[in-house]
Amino acid sequence: MDAIEMLRRLVAFDTTSRNSNLDLIDFVRSYLAGHGVDSELVFDHGGAKANLYATLGPKTAGGVILSGHTDVVPVDDQDWDTDPWTVTEQHGRLYGRGTCDMKGFVACCLALVPEFLERGLREPIHLAFSYDEEVGCLGVHGLIAHVLAHHPKPRLCLVGEPSMMQVVDAHKGIRSFVTTVTGLEAHSSATHIGVNAIMVAADLIRFLAGLGDELKARGDATGRFTPPFTTLSVGTIHGGTAVNIIPRHCQFVWEYRSLPGTDADEPIRRFEEHVRTKVLPAMEEKAPGIAAVTTMPRSITPALSPDPGSAAETLAKALAGVNDTLAVSYATEAGIFQVHGIPTVICGPGDILQAHRPNEFVAIEQMDACVTFLRKLADRVCVN
Repeated sequence: MDAIEMLRRLVAFDTTSRNSNLDLIDFVRSYLAGHGVDSELVFDHGGAKANLYATLGPKTAGGVILSGHTDVVPVDDQDWDTDPWTVTEQHGRLYGRGTCDMKGFVACCLALVPEFLERGLREPIHLAFSYDEEVGCLGVHGLIAHVLAHHPKPRLCLVGEPSMMQVVDAHKGIRSFVTTVTGLEAHSSATHIGVNAIMVAADLIRFLAGLGDELKARGDATGRFTPPFTTLSVGTIHGGTAVNIIPRHCQFVWEYRSLPGTDADEPIRRFEEHVRTKVLPAMEEKAPGIAAVTTMPRSITPALSPDPGSAAETLAKALAGVNDTLAVSYATEAGIFQVHGIPTVICGPGDILQAHRPNEFVAIEQMDACVTFLRKLADRVCVN
């Protein structure tokens, strides 16, 4: 099965993050078993989703991880010209949800399995396919923990997120939070006795906006990122019941994307200090024992920091035939592998600008470039 046919099979599974990915995982596991390759599953707490880990070649220390996630973002409310769950080829492009982000890379890896095996491997190649990357890189933590607990530590990791087959050695980190404000309801004419949760939330959002402006002014000393600063954004807000009731509850979800090498704790630390010293005292004057502001972490994805000369960077640059590396503002699982002491870079087919959009596509020439990249990897780790 070539890479494009494999991509057709993978895209046909609706692995939107809210769904189970087990049908796709079962397909991959059966495919590998057909080539004599055993695989291990690491399930989520409910057993509805799983990571897959498989080793081609000798079960020795070292080896190269080829990493990809199996989930995709929703197609809800998007205007597609084709069926998003059927790969459609037009004008040298393969359209479908996940073709770019990132089933294209997973398809290339799987399509090359027979070739890796036929040529014989003197160093292992590990396939690491995760769940729930799109909702905060949730699944890969358990996958990495399982690998490090039960297997020799891999030598390096290549994450195949779409990079136009350029080597990415740095990306921003993401932290997201849910802040819930509890005030005191009253008639809207009696603002002197109520605590308006929406108004408090608005004050907190204004504080975050000011903090975002400060982070923007600091800029990016490396000059590598676009936009060239740590970003901060509020994504959703919900609160209130009626216009004539002072709202008791308001909740908003927010995030920041921090530059590598900066203090990733600073924004949340300063936000919580502002709540503790400025906001809560004023609320408690009117509603002692009732008023509250709670902030819960939603996701934490560490930044990928440049590691010049690392095994991952050196190998990826050689395979891609490039001399330079890039930095990107989107986040991936790469930083998590790096935090666990596995040198990691990103290199995969497709343009990130096509990800998450209606009519998502990957160019066939990008798929071909990825296959060439993997065959060059085989030249280095295979016997024949």
